[in-house]
Amino acid sequence: MDSTAEDGEGTGRRLRDLRRARGLKQQDLASDDVSVSYISMIESGKRTPSAAVVSLLAERLGCTTGYLLTGQDATRTRELELKAAFADLSLHNGAIGEALQAFSEVLASAPVLPEATVRRARLGQALALEQLGRLEAAVQALTMLYEDPKCIAGSAEWSQLATALCRCHQALGDQVLSVEIGERALRRLDQLGLEATDDHIQLGAVLVSCYRSRGDLAKARLVVERLTRFADDHGGRNAQREIYWNAALVAQSQGHIDEALTLAERARALLVEGDNVRHRALLSGVYGMLLLCTDPGDPERARQLLEESHAQLVEVGTAAEQATAESSLAVACLRLHQAVEAQQHASRALGLLRDEPRRESVEARAVLAHAQFSAGESQRAQETLRAAGTQLRQLPPARSSAAVWRQIADIWQQYGYVAESTAAYQQALNDAGLPGLPTSTDQVDVAGAL
Repeated sequence: MDSTAEDGEGTGRRLRDLRRARGLKQQDLASDDVSVSYISMIESGKRTPSAAVVSLLAERLGCTTGYLLTGQDATRTRELELKAAFADLSLHNGAIGEALQAFSEVLASAPVLPEATVRRARLGQALALEQLGRLEAAVQALTMLYEDPKCIAGSAEWSQLATALCRCHQALGDQVLSVEIGERALRRLDQLGLEATDDHIQLGAVLVSCYRSRGDLAKARLVVERLTRFADDHGGRNAQREIYWNAALVAQSQGHIDEALTLAERARALLVEGDNVRHRALLSGVYGMLLLCTDPGDPERARQLLEESHAQLVEVGTAAEQATAESSLAVACLRLHQAVEAQQHASRALGLLRDEPRRESVEARAVLAHAQFSAGESQRAQETLRAAGTQLRQLPPARSSAAVWRQIADIWQQYGYVAESTAAYQQALNDAGLPGLPTSTDQVDVAGAL
């Protein structure tokens, strides 16, 4: 085949691919000067278009003649790579909607871009979808990239994808799959014998969070101790902050509040100007809630931190994160004997969550009921707390659900509802994997057995 035929075949292939990427049909490119059949022959490589035809087709496809003829368009490529860089910056700064739009615009021109730029934009798009709470779409995009043979195990991209998949499946309530992905990825890193990087440490930090969510605090503690050594010796400020942050949450779950506060303070000390705004807000929220867990605590200081966190999350946080901030503020208001303000915050949390069956919704209802009891609205409080229990039963049994049952039981008990509190305590034990003795005809005669 001569060089002219080869050029024609390459032009035709690029014409076809770009037309399809634009969602156009051959007739959409046709005109009085260029028939549908002629476009078909160009795409199949049977005809080499003239310069005038190439110029006409390039104009209709929104590309340059240089790209159609050679596959190269340096000016356009530089423009799109710059747009992808600005999209990354928007994502980092919490302008999620803006980032998603920019990544989508970049991907619309994927055929003219280097593969590395396309993958970078697809990853950014998936992370933006995650931040916007569109978790199913994010998982689909992340999985496609993660399972691509071109994604090399141990690379920075691979670690980012594994970390994001862990987070998304955890947020979707699939603790088994989130832990499985994280454990498999860390095993693979161990097999490769790679030196720990910030990306690897952050993957481990997310796995710690997954362990904590399903109540496996022993494993969470072991991973924290291992990663703390790596982070202190080799990690940057971000990696160290992630580890101390998660270590604080594990300590809190184990009831070691003073230790948790110390670890959270170390995490906060690693914050610097220009850090991710969302991370700063979330860490402030964690520290504020820890202050509320101490006795007597510092509810005024806690509320100040929680208000700062909430103000930032309104701009850059997901709906669930904003709802958690509202619920935390409701708890702070209760500690300050401000029942009306507590009800307002808890109600806003429920509005953000749209009544979805999730732990955050149940916690918001529980604190709302507490505030209603505190305000003397006993009937409304009972209805709210029963609704919280009904919703909690829709969630799979786990340590996290057991902890919420315990909160509900404590509220019932505080206001003198013995039967309701006993039932809630029993449910907490069941969800924690500690069922009672068998009853009725299945009951074992323990005394006789002894």
